[in-house]
Amino acid sequence: MTASPTVSYWHLWTDSDGVSRQTRCALTEFALASIKPPADPQWQGRRLTGQMTTLVTVLPVGWIGTWHENPKPQWIVPLSGRWFVESMDGERVEMGPGELSFGGDQNCRQIEDKRGHRSGTVGDTPAVLMVLQLEDAPAPFLRCQFR
Repeated sequence: MTASPTVSYWHLWTDSDGVSRQTRCALTEFALASIKPPADPQWQGRRLTGQMTTLVTVLPVGWIGTWHENPKPQWIVPLSGRWFVESMDGERVEMGPGELSFGGDQNCRQIEDKRGHRSGTVGDTPAVLMVLQLEDAPAPFLRCQFR
């Protein structure tokens, strides 16, 4: 049997001072099970359950958004192209297909012209993102809370 997988993700979160920060985290809690018998077992990890909205957004080449908080706690999955997220602490993280981000920067305070984060495209192709917004779950208040 193969070892349980580790899947990394970036967590955009708000610290106790109301400043958004980004931390590299890992999903590690997986169980080997059939998704529906008789399908063969595969590694599965449940993070949150409940209502969610799924959308696909396309960020045009050269697009840079204004500072804002994520509207709801949300997983962001790049499908094609590259994009960046800059948090209030000055960290800028670039991501592309196969990299995950969890946007949980709600309840930031305004510092000068910054609140939450800003994001934009990187390179000469649009960034296509799948966004899974959690409708009825609060954002994790601790960094790397998803395991």
